[in-house]
Amino acid sequence: MKNRNVIITGANSGIGKSAAQIFAYAGYTVVIACRNLEKGEKALQEIVAASNNKAVHLMQVDMSSLASISQFCAAYKEQFDKLDILINNAGYFNHGEGRRLSADGIEITFATNVVGPFLLTELLKNELKKSDDPRVLNASSNIIKHYFSPKKNIDLDNISGNPSVGYKHSVYANYRDSKMAFLMLSFKMAEEYRELGIAVNSLQINGARMSNETLRKFAPHWRIIARIQNLFFPPTEFVGNNYFELCTSDDFANKTGKQFNHKLKSMRKGPENPKPNHIWGSQVYPVYATNKSVQERIWNLCFDLTKKHLNSDTYSEDVQSHELVAFA
Repeated sequence: MKNRNVIITGANSGIGKSAAQIFAYAGYTVVIACRNLEKGEKALQEIVAASNNKAVHLMQVDMSSLASISQFCAAYKEQFDKLDILINNAGYFNHGEGRRLSADGIEITFATNVVGPFLLTELLKNELKKSDDPRVLNASSNIIKHYFSPKKNIDLDNISGNPSVGYKHSVYANYRDSKMAFLMLSFKMAEEYRELGIAVNSLQINGARMSNETLRKFAPHWRIIARIQNLFFPPTEFVGNNYFELCTSDDFANKTGKQFNHKLKSMRKGPENPKPNHIWGSQVYPVYATNKSVQERIWNLCFDLTKKHLNSDTYSEDVQSHELVAFA
């Protein structure tokens, strides 16, 4: 196998760490991108020891911070000449806290789960174009099933700054909205990157077994529920292997703009009036995700929030030197 590079955000624990180890076993050059360097160093040593692959690198990035993401991308470009696979795995969900803004004044969950991955991918777009098979995979969640209800809409009016009158803070609602927004952004990103030959897909994760360290972060009553859920969740290696298959297998080459389920089957847009089997199954996603006007608003919002960190080099469309791919 010729040298191929993969970046996995949030790869110091959980699904991201399992995925990093799988890629390392397969001989990839792996970049563990995470905020906590102490935990990242421990994960790095464990992955190198287990895989005997010394081409595993630790780089710091805080996915809620636009400056940190910009610095990470600049450092990556100095060290590596291309990027083959980008896995936007890192996510934020903290039970029991009040409304919190990022250093850039963006609601922390939306900043980490939507705006951060948008900026990271945009800043690495030209590095991805240098690959002969560039793939971006975004981590989705089955929490988007709430949007089978026609009453649900993403609250895009309170993403930054002080909330509007009548705003009611909910950590759960923030996470739910961010994950639907991320899926919609993935669909829009696939459309925008199609002519560049960059595939963008999403994996709906139904849950993965949580470590004791993660469980301790939950409020006591939520911790009980989480422990029960843990009994039914698959190990992180299962999801990590799904990451690997979607990003490396020829079965998924030239596929873009898809949402895949845990069986690696492409999901379909659900009906306007879903039935219980649609809601509880894993064959369809809410029709809301295909709302073009909301997709466009999320895309433009991300551009507006990150414009100070986007530079002209990001948009040099050197398409002539890149062999375009016919996507299915």
